[in-house]
Formats: sequence, structure tokens, C-alpha cells
Amino acid sequence: MDQIRIGKFIAETRKARKLTQRQLADALSVSDKTISKWECGKGLPEVSLMLPLCDELDITVNDLLSGEKVSDSDYQKKAEGNMMNLMKENEENKKRMALSIICGVITIIAVCALVVIASYIKLPTVARIALILFAAATGVTGIAAAAMLEIKAGYYECPHCKELFVPTMREYVKGYHTFLKRRLTCPKCGKSGMCRHRIVRY
Repeated sequence: MDQIRIGKFIAETRKARKLTQRQLADALSVSDKTISKWECGKGLPEVSLMLPLCDELDITVNDLLSGEKVSDSDYQKKAEGNMMNLMKENEENKKRMALSIICGVITIIAVCALVVIASYIKLPTVARIALILFAAATGVTGIAAAAMLEIKAGYYECPHCKELFVPTMREYVKGYHTFLKRRLTCPKCGKSGMCRHRIVRY
């Protein structure tokens, strides 16, 4: 799914209908920041907003997901292509999540092994300190890599307005979490809450 292309299409269509971001946002009961995010290609409208957005812009959902006006002769082909892109995106998210878990597990095993070696094997003090520092660096690097993979593996769902969004690394790190949820601030409604991690968008 080409978010940049879709964002440009939303912006072009909005301007053609002589609507400001604020006017479109008010019609959809979202913030103008949300409209800006879509138009910059930093996210896609959630499912519940797609039909209202298309109504306001006088386009079809197929037009929206294609990032262009689709002719009647190309409609079926584009619809199938969009469906395949959604399935591909969901598969990629599942793979990223699996890699994130694998990366986290390997990091824990590696750090534990290094700490055990540094603790129980006779080594010069300098070598022991170096090994402990290496274990710490390995832990930080591995956890950062796992976090980056998890952020890109799907979306977080706001418990208040059901908006699907991808948090920044800073927001992700700051938010305390359980196994499936993380406390984040929704970019749409501005409320904070325990947002559920969803790998599949639709």
C-alpha cells in the first residue's frame, strides 16, 4: 500500500474540491493534524473513516486505495490489486512481529551467556569489565532492534476512538506496557490509554 501516493491523492482531491484541511477534518470529526498525517503519507485512514472520507471527496474506496481515479474498465483489476496489497502488508507485519520476538529471545540468551561467562570464568579484571560492557551493549542493541521491528509490525488501536496508528520510537519507549498493550496517546482524539497492538489492519 503506497501511503505517499494515497496521501498526495487525498491532498489533490481535497484542494480540487476547495476544502481546507480544517474543513475536511471537521466534516470527519477528526483533527487537522490527522488529515495532515494522511496527506504526508505517514498513515492511512482507519476503516470506519474511509467511506465518510470518500463521500466528502466524491471518490470511491478503490480510488482512495489506488491513489488515483480508477476508470470503470480498470475497476476490477485495481480492486484485486488493492486486496492483494492489503494481504501482502498483513503478511509482512506478521513476519516483522516474528522477527521481533526472535531478536528479543536471542538477545536475552546472548546477554545471559555473556554475564555467566563474566561471572564464573576466571578472567583478568579488564577482560571481565569489557565482557560486561559488551553484554550491556548487546542487550541495548538487541532490544532496540526488536522494538523497531515491533513498531513497524502493524498498528496500535486507540481504546477510545478506535484509530489505528503507528507511534514514534520516543512514544513507544516512554509508554509502559503489558504483553499486548502499551500506554500511548492517540493522534486523532488526543486521549491516552492502553492501546492494543494489532498486526492485521483489516
